[in-house]
Amino acid sequence: MHRAVIGLIVFSICSVTAYSADTLSKPTKWYFNWGYTRAWYGKSTLHIKDLSSNYHALSNTYNYYDLYFENVTASDRPDFDKIKDVVNISIPQFVFRLGRTINALWDFEINYDHTKYIVNDYQSIRVYGQMFHRPIDTITVLDPKSLLHFEHSDGANFFLFNVLRKIRLLKSLKHVETAMVIKPGLGFVFPRTDVTIFGERLNNNWHVAGLIAGLETGIRVKAFHRLMFEFCAKGSYADYTSCLVVGAGNGTASHSFFCGQLTGTLGFCF
Repeated sequence: MHRAVIGLIVFSICSVTAYSADTLSKPTKWYFNWGYTRAWYGKSTLHIKDLSSNYHALSNTYNYYDLYFENVTASDRPDFDKIKDVVNISIPQFVFRLGRTINALWDFEINYDHTKYIVNDYQSIRVYGQMFHRPIDTITVLDPKSLLHFEHSDGANFFLFNVLRKIRLLKSLKHVETAMVIKPGLGFVFPRTDVTIFGERLNNNWHVAGLIAGLETGIRVKAFHRLMFEFCAKGSYADYTSCLVVGAGNGTASHSFFCGQLTGTLGFCF
């Protein structure tokens, strides 16, 4: 998984480098930003399916279900208290941006958000479909011990490739450049899904599970051509088509949702 992601990054960077080489009037610059984010999620219908009939001793069940959990709500888990611990700076909802300046107006950016998506336990929802060869359509409480707990807690992991438009502001400031940035992008999601269903838990491997489209906008401040700060708002739509669940290789989960974020980053140009 990680090798595939690294290969995709290298390919994208090389492509942008080749494209921009003949278009720049001065040497290009890279930049790298690191920061943290808060996220808010829209409701989604979570579809979980396993028709393998495999026996699971822990739950004493033969897995055969095709269930829809309607209008599920979820929250993020910022873990900002871990930021002060340098060893654990990647535990909170961190983000990074790796970009290349194309010209005065445009950049290309690889945009990664390690957001966490946690379905809220004990919410009242509608569940319908079939469970153990029987139809079901009922309103129930989402009990994490006996029914379902679902989260992308080691990252919902949004990975986007953005084209970035810069609109310069406050032109009179010396040694400081201020710009509005607009970043549309497309990419993929590769969550690590932690699911407990009917009392059995599995924390799965990271897995490319679907696609995402997003639009980010905010303010960028550069000082002395080296230091960079950004504060941005972002909206995205994530479509998870093939999350792994208990019974890996048989069971899958899918859902899609809108996400809003506020993100602050610090970085440098080189």
